[in-house]
Amino acid sequence: MSPLLSVRDLTVRFGPVTAVDGVSFDLERGAALGIVGESGSGKSVTCRALMRLLPRTARIDGQASFEGQNLLAMPEPALDTIRGKRIAMIFQTPASHLDPLMRIGDQVAETLRKHTDMRGGAIRDEVLRLLDVVRIPDPERWARAYPHQLSGGMKQRAMIAGALACQPDLLLADEPTTALDATVQKSVLDLLGQLRRERNLSMIFVSHDLGAVAQVCDDILVMRRSKPVESGPVRRVVQSPRHDYTRQLIASHPDRMPFVPLTTASRTEPLIEARGVRIRYGGATLNDLLARREGGFVAVRSADFAVQPGQTLGIVGESGSGKSTLARALVGLVRPDRGEVMFDGRPAEPAGRNRIAYLRDVQMIYQHPYEALSPRMTVHAAIAEPLRRHGLVPRDKLGERVAALMEQVDLSPDLAGRFPGQLSGGQCQRVAIARALAFDPRVLIADEITSALDVTLQAQVIALLLRLQKERGLTMIFISHDLSVIRRLCNSVVVMRRGEIVEAGPTAQVFDAPRQDYTRALIDAIPHLDGGAA
Repeated sequence: MSPLLSVRDLTVRFGPVTAVDGVSFDLERGAALGIVGESGSGKSVTCRALMRLLPRTARIDGQASFEGQNLLAMPEPALDTIRGKRIAMIFQTPASHLDPLMRIGDQVAETLRKHTDMRGGAIRDEVLRLLDVVRIPDPERWARAYPHQLSGGMKQRAMIAGALACQPDLLLADEPTTALDATVQKSVLDLLGQLRRERNLSMIFVSHDLGAVAQVCDDILVMRRSKPVESGPVRRVVQSPRHDYTRQLIASHPDRMPFVPLTTASRTEPLIEARGVRIRYGGATLNDLLARREGGFVAVRSADFAVQPGQTLGIVGESGSGKSTLARALVGLVRPDRGEVMFDGRPAEPAGRNRIAYLRDVQMIYQHPYEALSPRMTVHAAIAEPLRRHGLVPRDKLGERVAALMEQVDLSPDLAGRFPGQLSGGQCQRVAIARALAFDPRVLIADEITSALDVTLQAQVIALLLRLQKERGLTMIFISHDLSVIRRLCNSVVVMRRGEIVEAGPTAQVFDAPRQDYTRALIDAIPHLDGGAA
């Protein structure tokens, strides 16, 4: 029996740049192929080439035979009868692929209107059925909602509903779980696995997360710098990789990262702590006043924790749990309406007259370095700005200090003249770390800084932070939804849910003997290279 899709020597060029170089594979009916590799390796371009969703400047060569028809040579009208109906695609960032001005139900219905004879009430009923299939609760309510009213996981489910509308034979999933919370990621992976079994659906699953690929795929194709370097059954590739790059990818996965001998505190008094911190947004409405309610939205409720000098505290929880809000309160970007932040035994007063001195001691690294760095400032200017503004270095020593900071975070000083848009995600994150270190802080708060990085870059950033902690005696607060990273990086951990700390303690204790069902659910959702859970 011939394969559903047979790809031979697929090559994609953008001018002189070769983005995909000689990719070949066969995909049987009902089978799932995982394509893994770092950003820029050609994974997503491969999928888009199969759908012919690349710019006109792209030159596509090779052959992609779908049931005997070459997708790459097919006239556009003929391709339109297949694209979206027989072959569907789920994109990496649903927020940028869903129309913000269209209701979710209307967007799911678009494919049905284009490729079927359904109309009116039949389409409405089918949309509600599809939303129910992808486990969106109360489909009637959410069908009327706009994308901004949905969580990241629900947006992704809505995109899956639209992709499945015409019961395709082949589903291309391009990084569908990147940067999702562990429990949301698990639910999406479980859903894809269930749909594949029930519908005999063939799937190409693109990801940089080997654990996610191991959970849903039969075979794997490893790409590096546009070329395929290894392929085979997932179990064989994970257990006996043949290429050095595959071994590097596997060694970088949190499952295979060695446990770090974490430092013990040099004193019993905490360096930074939160005492009953509550953060509320918005004021009381007239109805609240009449009902004698405080009103507003409480984002963090009575948070208590303490971090010893030289130690690392992990804060985990799903999106919306209050993690980042709490971090912003620690650096004075949000002011608690109750409780206080203590630093070195005294009230921190990050919004008071000691703000500048406090912020020199407590620095924050943000989740998205491209957004945290000005696109119009070079690497040198971005790192030099706090040094110059606060008079931390004589003007004639500025270049020397910037170069030293770049070297500390393993950035070549040759990159000093580049702009953020000319750097990789990992390089941008290192610039952000160097900028934070410019103040010579005692506490470093890292907010989801590895959430969207490839596993090799993630491993490098974690190793960098551990080295800096050892060299500088840094105290760190590491915020993440990736529990595998937290387990290997942190001395202690607090688990947040809906603004409250529901569990806290030494990391080994929380992971090995969680007391709360919610904590157990988070741990069970961690994808592992053996395809199982924690």
